[in-house]
Amino acid sequence: MPSTARASGPRADVRSGATASAPASQATSAAPAQTRARQLLLGLSLILIAFNLRPVFGSLSVLLPEVMKDTGLGASGASLLTTLPLLCLGIFAAPAPALARRFGPERTLLGALVLICIGTLLRGTGDLTMLFASSAMAGAGIAVGNVLLPGLVKRDFSSRAAMMTGLYTLAVCAGASSAAAFTVPLEHLFDGSWTAALAFWALPAGLVVLLWAPQALAARPRPSAPSAHVGSLWRDPLAWQVTGFMGLQSSLAYIVMGWLSPILRERGLDSQTAGYVLAVSILVQLGTCLVTPSVAARCRDQRGLALGLTVVILVSLLAFLFAPLESVWLWTVLLGLGQGGSFALALALIVMRSPDANVTAQLSAMAQGCGYVLASAGPLIAGLLRGWTGGFESSAALMVVIGIGMAWSGWGAGRRMTVLQPRHP
Repeated sequence: MPSTARASGPRADVRSGATASAPASQATSAAPAQTRARQLLLGLSLILIAFNLRPVFGSLSVLLPEVMKDTGLGASGASLLTTLPLLCLGIFAAPAPALARRFGPERTLLGALVLICIGTLLRGTGDLTMLFASSAMAGAGIAVGNVLLPGLVKRDFSSRAAMMTGLYTLAVCAGASSAAAFTVPLEHLFDGSWTAALAFWALPAGLVVLLWAPQALAARPRPSAPSAHVGSLWRDPLAWQVTGFMGLQSSLAYIVMGWLSPILRERGLDSQTAGYVLAVSILVQLGTCLVTPSVAARCRDQRGLALGLTVVILVSLLAFLFAPLESVWLWTVLLGLGQGGSFALALALIVMRSPDANVTAQLSAMAQGCGYVLASAGPLIAGLLRGWTGGFESSAALMVVIGIGMAWSGWGAGRRMTVLQPRHP
């Protein structure tokens, strides 16, 4: 009996130990699965948020003639209406990091999404004053979203920053192309109501608000990196070169968005074909938006990539002005490849040139704040040149000047270093 008791004792201990450790083992194995699920949901949410950062631009541009006709808006007012959201991207980018520090980036981004949703919805009122006010409201929300997304990618996806940058850049381009491609069919679906077609784009924004709100409200504030002295960014030449590349590539992009169709129509293309050229150019951007950040991450530095993309864009734009129309689809594809790549590279450089997530948010605010203010001058000057000279050929000089500046800033921003890094003579 004693031996039996001794034998049964250990077996009882083993069984009780196994029984006790099973829940702990299951909990341990469940924790990584829950973490992966949260990470997947976060990544999906950021991509869907990015999708809603451009429909405000593409949806209005394709309906601008109808808006002008029904509201009595003149040419100068139309230029202001199309430039206003772009200008807001620059103006409202500056306070985004401070808001993120005060309320947390997740909750600040939620507020930005609400602004985008409400602003987009109010554009459907048809009132001219409200059209300007709601465009500014949506532009302010987009500005904050532009700034905060790179910082969240740097913070939560540091080991997969290139892949996530590619995906959310792809989503930005997808939002722009979707608005350009589907807004006119939506107008036909709504019995010719351009107001309903504009207001429709509040729907995807509203759905993302519902997805993001539980995550944002549950997020806990995180302390900023103590090593980040972001005030000196304004004295850092590399930061200004990143800003210049962002702003100048955006300037060429919005010249295309606002004036490519009129350029082609003046050269003899019908309005439908000119619209297809713009839509195809935006669609082609999707491919290079996805792959460029990964390619950039594998390069020793990004100087050659920035220079090559600039050349492709500039040659394509000049071809739209002067090359035979029979070759228009070749230049459409090349322009899309170049502009998709340059936009993705500009966003990737913000992440790659930053030492941590806090600096990423600050550099993003600087690059997109100053950059989009700079970018707003491009389409405005192109329109003024058209009015002064009676044709778009004079815009060629503007495009060349912007292209040279873009190449120079891209060459500097592409160097393998980070901002706030000590420079050795």
